[in-house]
Amino acid sequence: MNTIAQLDPQIVWKNFYSLTQIPRPSKFENEAAQFICDFGKNLGLESFRDEIGNVIIRKPATPGMEDRMGIILQAHVDMVPQKNNDVEHDFKKDPIKPRIVDNMVYATGTTLGADNGLGCAVAMAVLESKDMVHGPIEVLITIDEETGMTGARALKPGVLNGDILINLDSETEGELYVGCAGGMDASAEFTYTTEAVPAGWVGKVLNVKGLVGGHSGMDIILYRANANKVMARALLPLVRDCEAKLVSVEGGNMRNAIPREAVAVIALSPDKVEQANAIVAKVQAEVQAEYSATDKDAVVFLEDAPVAAEAICQNVALNLCKALYACPNGVERMSDAMPGLVETSNNMAIVKSDNGKIKIHSLMRSSVDTAKDDLAERMRAAFELAGATVTFTGGYSGWRPNMASPILKQMKIVYNQLYGKEPAVMAIHAGLECGILSGAYPNWDMVSCGPTIFSPHSPDERVEIDSVAKWYKFVVEVLKEAPKK
Repeated sequence: MNTIAQLDPQIVWKNFYSLTQIPRPSKFENEAAQFICDFGKNLGLESFRDEIGNVIIRKPATPGMEDRMGIILQAHVDMVPQKNNDVEHDFKKDPIKPRIVDNMVYATGTTLGADNGLGCAVAMAVLESKDMVHGPIEVLITIDEETGMTGARALKPGVLNGDILINLDSETEGELYVGCAGGMDASAEFTYTTEAVPAGWVGKVLNVKGLVGGHSGMDIILYRANANKVMARALLPLVRDCEAKLVSVEGGNMRNAIPREAVAVIALSPDKVEQANAIVAKVQAEVQAEYSATDKDAVVFLEDAPVAAEAICQNVALNLCKALYACPNGVERMSDAMPGLVETSNNMAIVKSDNGKIKIHSLMRSSVDTAKDDLAERMRAAFELAGATVTFTGGYSGWRPNMASPILKQMKIVYNQLYGKEPAVMAIHAGLECGILSGAYPNWDMVSCGPTIFSPHSPDERVEIDSVAKWYKFVVEVLKEAPKK
């Protein structure tokens, strides 16, 4: 498995391999963050962690480059923990198992963590390089980006000295990002009591499986099926028309991942089983037809299960199904300012019942704050009409593009000199940390770049090997050509 450590450029890939061997799901990335901090200390560089746990490392300018503007290389250390259901893997304990397939590096049935482990690896490579020419460099490695951008939010003004921030968290080589969407978390909660399942009823499990999933920002434009919405599509007629009792429901597990699987445990009167089977078969056929291009392996089916003694009270179960069905999901509007860019979207990410509560978590994104607020109010209306309580947390504004950015101009020149063409200048429908970081450091000139990563936040995550070498060479040359103060 450690053959990836021999890939070119080895100074990057060996660092990435080291990170794959340290468990680092969001909220449990402390060991990996400390590893990077100790990495800097072992190089004799000023290295420390701030109060929240972010890592900051400083490398002085090489001789003759002291008059250049300070550049901050920024990445996040945590990764999204997603695996296929037939894979045994504990993200808090087990290392990632990378593998090479043609010109790609994958994990083995799990997310790879190239998002954003490769950003960390490039920053580490810059720190340890002995032959690189550069001005003053700071490396900022944040924690908990994937579940709330906690590290970025807690970064205090005055800790960093640089003038320019290069975010290493984009996912297409040859593209420079200068803007991103803002976001907001929405949580709806139903409270329920239970009632007895009638004697003689049978137990069933409604399964939704085989969906592709993906990043709820980057991949939302691909219009992939959402397992929670597919589940609601089948569950509503089962509860409403077959009078099924809902015992439990669970779908999705990450706020920023499009849910790939969902399951609902129900109880049915024996004389309703045939009707229920017909409903689910109809939904299965519709989903396979509608999503044949994006989720060709999608399956929706009922299977037998032991019958439960208690179920969620019927009025709450029915209201839940209606609210899940009505909840906005997917692309809401495309951008007028930048064709091809999603402006506003929602990902109904997590649905889970437990101990008298049913909780639904969604992540809304928009580059227009008023559109995000309008979407929030529509979601509130849908769930409050169904009897749920709704709260909004973690709201943050997007990163507004600055097309007159001096570092953007310089990076376009460098890329053209290296590769004979100008890079594309883009904005992204995802929450880069740049928007939050600019709140504490409004003077920073910022651009984001990265290698080519496919299907982040899913077990199909993979990185194009050749793109890493091109990206690293580009970053090295940008540092060499840093603007003067």
